[in-house]
Amino acid sequence: MSRLTLALDVMGGDFGPRITIPASILALEQDPTLELLLFGDSQQITPLLQNSPISIQQRLHICHCQREINNQQGLSYALRHSKGSSMRLAIEAVQKGDAKACVSAGNTAALMGLAKVLLPSLPGIDRPALLSLIPTINNGCSVMLDLGANIECRAENLYQFALMGAIFAENTLNIMYPRIALLNIGIEEIKGYKSIRDAAHLIEGNANLQYVGFIEGNLLLNGVADVIVSDGFNGNIALKTLEGAMMNLMSVLKERSFFAYPRLNRMVSWLVKRFFNNSYQRLAHFNPEQYNGASLIGLNAVVVKAHGSSTVNSFVYAIKDAALQARQAIPNKILIGLEKN
Repeated sequence: MSRLTLALDVMGGDFGPRITIPASILALEQDPTLELLLFGDSQQITPLLQNSPISIQQRLHICHCQREINNQQGLSYALRHSKGSSMRLAIEAVQKGDAKACVSAGNTAALMGLAKVLLPSLPGIDRPALLSLIPTINNGCSVMLDLGANIECRAENLYQFALMGAIFAENTLNIMYPRIALLNIGIEEIKGYKSIRDAAHLIEGNANLQYVGFIEGNLLLNGVADVIVSDGFNGNIALKTLEGAMMNLMSVLKERSFFAYPRLNRMVSWLVKRFFNNSYQRLAHFNPEQYNGASLIGLNAVVVKAHGSSTVNSFVYAIKDAALQARQAIPNKILIGLEKN
């Protein structure tokens, strides 16, 4: 397999290089064909690389810049003062062809704004959308978008999201003719905003799409739809609710103190432990860390937004996601799919 180069904004996120550099090293250890361009402050980056093997350091290239965009900056300010920042330079590396994809855990609005300015949108797409995989109870995954790029959406935007989501599911999940649902407050046709109802008619009118109707939040993980479409406001709330619930549940199950309850005899205690251990292992499929990284689709290149609160492991997953999409040429496949529709 040929070498693949990714551009990383290592200053982004709540913890910056303390998370992104160890994650970069780990990603390179797991993928011998990967090379990384690290955009950030070399004085913070270099000490974190000292203990890594020479073979790893040879595939890491520090691109020094002192300026960064933080989460406290508003969109207009961040865009006006983005020149020379780690985030902008990482995206520009993709624009110039020096890297095949960009990964950042930084300011979401700034990342989307810069990506839309520097990278062309695909023909027929008015607005890019944030897309991610979510786990389902049948050990599979569904595609969900938009997750925060567009707070308000017209019916045409939702229709375009459905098209891109279906093409993404076909190419990454190998699902032919994926089932598409619109997130709504009820399954009845009269429920929800007019834009959602109008989007339903647009999707139904495309013979190449399999529309299965509205979906409520309680069924998001049930696998009843392969592609779940929403505006960015409700999609983001739904995703964060799912992630928070799963993290809290896994934390409770991982806590072993309740096994020491004095009234449990040894046999009962052993059975309880085994039951909860099995349950915890099954719940590992729902661990949000595995799904860290929302893709900004609708552009001609791969841009992945990792959570600002990313851990080392979850940032590795974001890097892997970007590498997979770049190798599969997902933007080009979406372009080809859109031309057929």
